[in-house]
Amino acid sequence: MTADQTQFLRILSRDEAETAFWDALRPAPLRSETVSLTDLAGRVLARDVTAGVDAPPFDRSTVDGFALRAADLAEVSAAEPLRLTLNPETIACGIQPALVVAPGTATPIATGGPIPRGADAVVMIEHTEPAPDGIMVARALAPGSNIAFAGSDIARGQVVLRRGAVIGSREVAMLAAVGIGAAEVWRRPRIAVLSTGDELVQPGQLLRPAAIYDSNGPVIVAALRESGCDAVHLGALPDEAGALEAAVRAAHDAHDGLILSGGTSKGAGDLTVKVIEGLGDPGIVAHGVALKPGKPLCLAVCGGKPVVVLPGFPTSAMFTFHELVAPALRAMAGLPRENAAQVTAHLPLRLASDFGRTEFAMVALTHGPEGLVAHPVSKGSGAVTAFAEADGFVTIPALADHLPEGTEARVTLFTPGITAPALAIIGSHCTGLDAVVGALSGQGIVPRLLATGSHGGLAALRRRACDIAPIHLLDPATGIYNAPFLDQGMRLLPGWRRMQGIVHRKGDPRAKGSPDAILAAFLADPDALMVNRNQGSGTRVLTDRLLGGARPGGYWNQPASHNAVAAAVAQGRADWGIAIAPVAEALDLGFAPLAEEHYDFALWSDPRDPGAIAAFEEALAASAEALIGLGFTPAAR
Repeated sequence: MTADQTQFLRILSRDEAETAFWDALRPAPLRSETVSLTDLAGRVLARDVTAGVDAPPFDRSTVDGFALRAADLAEVSAAEPLRLTLNPETIACGIQPALVVAPGTATPIATGGPIPRGADAVVMIEHTEPAPDGIMVARALAPGSNIAFAGSDIARGQVVLRRGAVIGSREVAMLAAVGIGAAEVWRRPRIAVLSTGDELVQPGQLLRPAAIYDSNGPVIVAALRESGCDAVHLGALPDEAGALEAAVRAAHDAHDGLILSGGTSKGAGDLTVKVIEGLGDPGIVAHGVALKPGKPLCLAVCGGKPVVVLPGFPTSAMFTFHELVAPALRAMAGLPRENAAQVTAHLPLRLASDFGRTEFAMVALTHGPEGLVAHPVSKGSGAVTAFAEADGFVTIPALADHLPEGTEARVTLFTPGITAPALAIIGSHCTGLDAVVGALSGQGIVPRLLATGSHGGLAALRRRACDIAPIHLLDPATGIYNAPFLDQGMRLLPGWRRMQGIVHRKGDPRAKGSPDAILAAFLADPDALMVNRNQGSGTRVLTDRLLGGARPGGYWNQPASHNAVAAAVAQGRADWGIAIAPVAEALDLGFAPLAEEHYDFALWSDPRDPGAIAAFEEALAASAEALIGLGFTPAAR
């Protein structure tokens, strides 16, 4: 570690960090401002709003019909209907009545029309029959029938909305109904967002070698807006001290708060924490929190403004933002704390954790035989897609090192109302599956997809924690794909055939001759590095079979997808690996075919949702052309 690197300050617990941040910031709404009715949606009222008029402002009809005197109908019945003479006017909305409704008369009136003098009820038009110069009525009415009286909805002087109310379409309707054209609301906090790091490239630009796209900036902006703030995205800056300090100071001076991502860890290029130390008192109140993900979080209050440095990894950044930062910003926006929705679900596997750190483990929900099942979505704190695949998270306390298999856990949902999808597909992933799911989505079914490998999918299917398990497993004893691995009661839905082979960079002198010769050449070279596949995948089974017990360099590099294998070879981090032909073609790699494997689908003969399974089979059949276009051969059915 170089001399200018600094360790984290004292690691605080989650609760200690939150208390220190709130005590230093004391978050409260900012000044108020008056906003017009058309721009009020999503704003928070700063003052109670009282009605200056009644709503409705006059007695009005709630139906199309005839205004009349209820006393005229006291003795009527189906056997003895009453004829009423029609007055020579029709009352529509916005028309002030001119004639009095005298006994034995009625006036035609539209819904919303003002009730004329003398009338105290309205008979629906469908409860009358036409008669010469009038109508026949065969049922009695009570006084007040089908009339909305002045002030019956909102009375003059009544508080229609209270301070702290979040304005939505219903609230806008209430304000408009009493003639209020503007309201006083809390000003939204203007929060600057700045990403730091030499490695960052803005989305839409060409990605240079060893660089990554700035995914944190846009997602923090979206999260700020969801928390009632006006986010100002200032882009990304390299780790250059002078430029970084100038940008941070300018952002801090011009905004109500500042959120940065990156620059919180102990790397030699991390300068952000040093820069914010000089922005004002009390300064940094927490640097390092016992959370997973999210340990390298920095919380500061400088000159009465929040200054937060989120971890650089997307998952860490979002968890720490929602857990420790968003509540304070919501208070500054005048919003209440969010009450996160929770559901109960069973853990299908043991969920390990680091003792001493509160851990938030993301999970995806599926239906199981005993209720919901929470499948861990463990892609690491650098994975962006984990948020898209997960429905929520399970909290593992700091004093626990795991949650046992079968634990009935509370899952905090990312969005209220989330539930398990109608169809869960867990197992081996393939680009061809994306085509089938696309066709399935056209039927209104969006399934849960989790890539766990063939064996992981079969295990989930056995527990009935999923509906379909994509697999490609070769039985060495019989030479048959997939069918030998099914349990009694399962059936196999044929999918497609795909070619597995050795991927290598074109022009590699070792990649000459037959596939067997190429494999032998790579194994004979002690400097050659392979890239393997994850345990439980069908490709790993094929690889181990080909290696026959050998453990060449790179064997323990075990990514979970064909794309990752091809990327490792294309980028020079490995020399060879085994993957499917389409990914080799996509990255312009050499490909030596080894074997055509069967990518099929295992499912129960008595599925939980037969309709969803039928829809999947229909989508599979409809995807034949798309599969051929991707380089696969649909299986005969």
